[in-house]
Amino acid sequence: MIRMKNRVKGALVMGLLSLASLPASSQSNETLIKIYPQEGKNQISKNIYGQFAEHLGTCIYGGIWVGENSNIPNTNGYRNDVLKALKELKVPVLRWPGGCFADEYHWMDGIGPKEQRPKMVNNNWGGTIEDNSFGTHEFLNLCEILGCEPYISGNVGSGTVEELAKWVEYMTSDGESPMANLRRKNGREKPWNVHFLGVGNESWGCGGSMRPEYYSDLYRRYATYCRNYNGNNLFKIASGASDYDYKWTEVLMKNVGHRMNGLSLHYYTVAGWSGSKGAATKFADDDFYWTMGKCLEIEEVLKKHIAIMDKYDAKKKIGLMVDEWGTWWDEEPGTVRGHLYQQNTMRDAFVAALTLHVFHKYTDRVKMANIAQIVNVLQSMILTKDEKMILTPTYYVFKMFQVHQDATYLPLDLTCEKRMVRDNREVPMVSASASRDASGRIHISLANVDLAKEQSIQLSLKDEKVKSVKGEILTSSNIQAYNSFEHPDAIQPQVFKGAKVKNGQLTVTLPAKSIVVLEVEM
Repeated sequence: MIRMKNRVKGALVMGLLSLASLPASSQSNETLIKIYPQEGKNQISKNIYGQFAEHLGTCIYGGIWVGENSNIPNTNGYRNDVLKALKELKVPVLRWPGGCFADEYHWMDGIGPKEQRPKMVNNNWGGTIEDNSFGTHEFLNLCEILGCEPYISGNVGSGTVEELAKWVEYMTSDGESPMANLRRKNGREKPWNVHFLGVGNESWGCGGSMRPEYYSDLYRRYATYCRNYNGNNLFKIASGASDYDYKWTEVLMKNVGHRMNGLSLHYYTVAGWSGSKGAATKFADDDFYWTMGKCLEIEEVLKKHIAIMDKYDAKKKIGLMVDEWGTWWDEEPGTVRGHLYQQNTMRDAFVAALTLHVFHKYTDRVKMANIAQIVNVLQSMILTKDEKMILTPTYYVFKMFQVHQDATYLPLDLTCEKRMVRDNREVPMVSASASRDASGRIHISLANVDLAKEQSIQLSLKDEKVKSVKGEILTSSNIQAYNSFEHPDAIQPQVFKGAKVKNGQLTVTLPAKSIVVLEVEM
């Protein structure tokens, strides 16, 4: 009897999956979007568009930093081409030096004359020997060049309270203190402004394999001695959970509470942590749709962590900081094992767009996110090879979506067709988000994840009439397409002409596998 029921149940599931995969002619593809311009109240923090630079592979050395004596054009050791690209991206906040690397990093090895700095083995990422030529001064000066906030990840796993306390003093004190004087001796008179401080990283894993109860006590101890100097106000971020570990969040909210300003969360769009994660550039359509379902699952994960935080912090004073997220595929063939170098296709661009849309919805709690990582590692903005540099499809999503930074989130209703994918996930074929900037302009970002069909969208802004619209589109005929060093401009934004205004109403024809940003004048 039980077997018969299971067979019937299985047949029903397979039937539903088959219906979901019917060709375009058998399903409606009209999409309705209704935006409520007068109901926006929460600001989309620009820090949701944050970046992450770890001492991992060629992210720092070769990616950002080549040294003053390099033949690659540079300014004081920073690659000119990368600096230019990052300035255009308007990076709001940059996390460093890790990641797992942070809990083996001893900051005093990275200060003083470069020729006197000791070399170290990067035990987490390929056993690479690093010369520590990129340290505290180099990172914080980079943030000043880019005009972004530094986010320092402190060593709790293998470091001491004294070490972290002295680092904060070194960076931010303007008094006649030992660490401030050491900074002056090393060439920096005035302190830097350092707001964001991570007290450890992944303390449940590579940051110390701790239990949440033990880490809670450690956090309270370390954070106590990280002082505010000369008006520099530290925003202290506790090392939070990995994706589905809700117990960790519960314990920290209960035992640390408002002693922290923020609590981190890590979520990767990854097939699993053992065996092959799949190739970055060679994948089937089914793999693409599964990826969309996996990345969208972050919304349910956020909801559950936020619900726990709301129990202990109803006024939402503690920020949820998703300071590692993005895709994780197998390393490119022929690259160094442990350096996590992967290509970046239109599939990755969609993961970026859909995930950012989710962050926008929860901006009352989500106050920062840092995609992993900025150059040459995982879902990067930029890839370099010797003197060459290319921008990835993900870079262009971040650049197109700049308009949402610090804008007011506008709620919307979206009705579209959906598709059931592997692991019983449901994927809407259209994703959308809207915001109003300080000048009153409304921006709408749209993504059509359907690989075969365009979407006809009826878009209304409640009682407001649209006067004009313009936009940009990122797309390709091949979802596996990417920018290479041989063809660096294969994918880049183009002018979008598929939006029309008639009688104050907006219609959009959204091509298959495309990402669009519209600017609407009312």
